[in-house]
Amino acid sequence: MSRFRLQPTPEQERVLLEHCRHARFVWNLAVEQHAHWKPGRKAAGYTEQCRQLTEARADNPWLAAGSVIVQQQALKDHAQAMANFFGRTHRRPTWRSRGRGEGFRIVAVKPGDVRRVSRKVGEVRVPKVGWVRFRWSRAVAEGVKSFRVTRDRAGRWHVAFAVVPEPIAAPGTGATVGVDRGVVVSAALSTGELLSVPTLKGTEKARLLRLQRKLARAQRGSTRRGKLKAAIARLKARETDRRKDWVEKTSTRLALEFDVIVVEDLKITNMTRSAKGTREAPGRGVRQKAGLNRGILASGWGQLVTRLEHKAPGGVVKVDPRFTSQRCSACGVVDREARESQAAFRCRSCGFACNADVNAARNIRTAAGHVVSARGGPPLGGPANRDPQRDLLLMR
Repeated sequence: MSRFRLQPTPEQERVLLEHCRHARFVWNLAVEQHAHWKPGRKAAGYTEQCRQLTEARADNPWLAAGSVIVQQQALKDHAQAMANFFGRTHRRPTWRSRGRGEGFRIVAVKPGDVRRVSRKVGEVRVPKVGWVRFRWSRAVAEGVKSFRVTRDRAGRWHVAFAVVPEPIAAPGTGATVGVDRGVVVSAALSTGELLSVPTLKGTEKARLLRLQRKLARAQRGSTRRGKLKAAIARLKARETDRRKDWVEKTSTRLALEFDVIVVEDLKITNMTRSAKGTREAPGRGVRQKAGLNRGILASGWGQLVTRLEHKAPGGVVKVDPRFTSQRCSACGVVDREARESQAAFRCRSCGFACNADVNAARNIRTAAGHVVSARGGPPLGGPANRDPQRDLLLMR
């Protein structure tokens, strides 16, 4: 996805919001329909739901006034989400609420539906809206077939064109790096370098805390509460933008400098699951676990690996994360007491001392040798083959 900042007029924004409402309404209907599904009964598929949508549009003029493309694609997105759920790759699709995750998708885009107006301005044709301007911050790839329009909590509109990203050419030097992801240090490299995601500045954090305290005292449904929520959303969006920018720059740099990038095969979804438990069996340390979950998500663990796989296909190796932080990278002895603190590692067997995250990154790099050899890939330290077509052929 290549994303651009959309700049709709007030009238265009009104129609875009209607598209978002229709897409959310149709999505929630599909979620409710599947919530009543029971084993042994056939659930309505995409074709049947489209037929039901046609009947609903005939009975509801306010729904018929919207774009059928937007509404059908909401059903198609739900069908794909259910397929991912049954394929055990994603969670079950849930309800969409107003103001959170707003957006819709447009398909069957023609070559003339995206054009450049000036050096920094482009236009995209949206059904029922017309030509909507966006900031031409970089070139739009040729052959765009679909795009998604989204609105974040800060009220900003974006358009993301679905294109296949071009892989970055490997340096061909045989260089291999291990990457250990953490909360205090976002990414530690086996080369000894420590990288951290930029967060809000001290003054921004203080302002965010003040706004959150005011929000807690504001009356629900009041205009003041809405303004406070918008101000908090703008600060949160600023933090998210900085994290995404860091992920893009870091993943590009690693893909350019190393042939093989080794990471831990972490189940982030399971790691960030809530610890509150149930009413009958309440969890322990719920607030501490919630803080850890926020730290993991704020460090961009999943985003970094996803972008690395996009930019260096075939060059990312995932290894077993067990004992990587307890094993000495010098002698290989596993000792849970060797980590003296969050940052200090000292082996009690050979006396080796190192930064704990760097030591883990070196263990991750070492563990990749066995994985690469087992998959029939190049030896550790040899040039990687970043040919997506070759990877697809090997997977068949």
